[in-house]
Amino acid sequence: MQEKKPTIIMEIPIKCGFPSPAIDSRENPLDFNDLLLKHRASTYCLRASGNSLEKSGIFDSDILVVDKSIKAKNNDLIVAEYEGEFTAKRLKIKGEKVYLHPENEDFEDIEILNLENFSIFGVITAVVRTLRQ
Repeated sequence: MQEKKPTIIMEIPIKCGFPSPAIDSRENPLDFNDLLLKHRASTYCLRASGNSLEKSGIFDSDILVVDKSIKAKNNDLIVAEYEGEFTAKRLKIKGEKVYLHPENEDFEDIEILNLENFSIFGVITAVVRTLRQ
């Protein structure tokens, strides 16, 4: 079986105007694995479901790149389990209180009342979205 090679593109800033004639002279290969996976052994991907993180730019069916080696801090987007339910939300820490904050006004904060029933599975470091199939 032939090994799959990563997709490599040119890292070229692009304006939404007229193309630059200098575009042919730049050669900075960009590997999506290097770009998205800072800690390969501790990174996994999940598909988002729902619209509670829309204001963060995360939409239904987006792919979340999650790094479980990063220690979550206040305001990070995280994947967590609370009372047996898995969710992706923004971590909010206010004094001694911990909340899972949705980025959509249609949803309310979830206050973590029992830290023993709360686990953080990783920090969302990137989002991948397909615009056309």
